[in-house]
Order: sequence, then structure tokens, then C-alpha cells
Amino acid sequence: MLSVWGRRSSFNVQKVLWLVGELGLDYEHVAVGGDFGGLDAPAFRAMNPHGRIPVLRDGDLTVWESHAILRYLSARFGGGVFWSDDPAVRAGVDGWMDWAQTALQPAFLGGVFWGYYRTPEADRDWPAINASLAATVVLLRLLDGVLLKRPFLGGEHLALADISAGANLYRYFELDIERPSLPNVEAWYGRLQARPAYREHVMLPFDELKGKRHSAGR
Repeated sequence: MLSVWGRRSSFNVQKVLWLVGELGLDYEHVAVGGDFGGLDAPAFRAMNPHGRIPVLRDGDLTVWESHAILRYLSARFGGGVFWSDDPAVRAGVDGWMDWAQTALQPAFLGGVFWGYYRTPEADRDWPAINASLAATVVLLRLLDGVLLKRPFLGGEHLALADISAGANLYRYFELDIERPSLPNVEAWYGRLQARPAYREHVMLPFDELKGKRHSAGR
């Protein structure tokens, strides 16, 4: 049986569990990181020398880094649905995955969610938060234009591109922040909300993270 290591409130763990849910796989969840600790335990460091979550175990195989795990699960169990067997189609999905990790995630999760929600009010750097929010809006406006012509980033059906980027949306729409009208992003979010695996693994309360800046392996 698969085992997924990490706390359920971790954004990167949520991406992995969302895909596990979409694939209908049986798995064991091992809570580590955050208040659970365990990331410096020798057994965990033997699986991931970086001491970060998520980690996936599949028999004797260990995979770390969320997007590496997404690609592995899709290649092993997905039958080309979430990550195509066609290199040309797969390259487009990979591009959006890398964009989500290197552009959207730093702007929103690192800049807005961490800078605003996970930072005590007295310590918030509002110029930096506002700059990150502005950068996030620019990126989401780009997505809004792309989603004008297709229901998912991956095209006509959900793909790893949607999981990588769409996992941000629940926190974005739940935070007490100003948001412009983005009708196509909002419609996309509605389609994600309709998926049971998204509701189960991404749409989770995150109150435990408020005012906590220590990453504990993300």
C-alpha cells in the first residue's frame, strides 16, 4: 500500500492527496511536520535528506518533492489521463506545473498567505504583502485569459496542471483580501469544487496555521 507522509494542512501534501483521491488509490497517511514533528527523525531523514514534506512510499521506493510525486503517481497509476503519454501534450502540462511552482506559488502562497495569514498581525510587512497580492492578481488574470477558451488548464479534462495551480484557489478565495472579478478563474474554481477529491483534501480549514511562520517542512 502507498503511504503519504506529511500533515494534511500542508499545501504541498494536499496536492498529492488530491491526486491520490482522483486516482482512487488506497493509501496510509502518516502525519509528520508542523505540530506533529518528526522531520528530523533519522528514519524520516533516511527517506528525504532535506527533511521536508510530502514524501511518498510505494513499496521499497521513496519519492519526495510534490511535483515529482504527482508525476510518479500519474505515470504509475494514471493511464495517461492526468499526465499524457504523448510528449507534446505532456510538455504543455509540465510547463503549467513549473509555472505554478515558480511563479504562482511564490507570489500567493509565499507572499500573501505566509506574509499575511501566517504572520502575526504586528509583524506583517504590508508593502511586501500588497506587492505579492498585486503579483498574484497579474498571474490570475493571465489564467483568466487562458481559461476563456478551455475548461481546465490541461484542456478538456483535469490534468496535473490543474492540480498544481488549482490547489491555491481555496486559500485565495477564503482569505479576507481584496479580489478582482476573474470570471473564468471563478468558473474553473467551481469545477474543481465539484470534484469530491478536491473537497476532501484541499478544502480544509487552515486556522491552525494562523500566525505561525515556522515552516516545519511546509
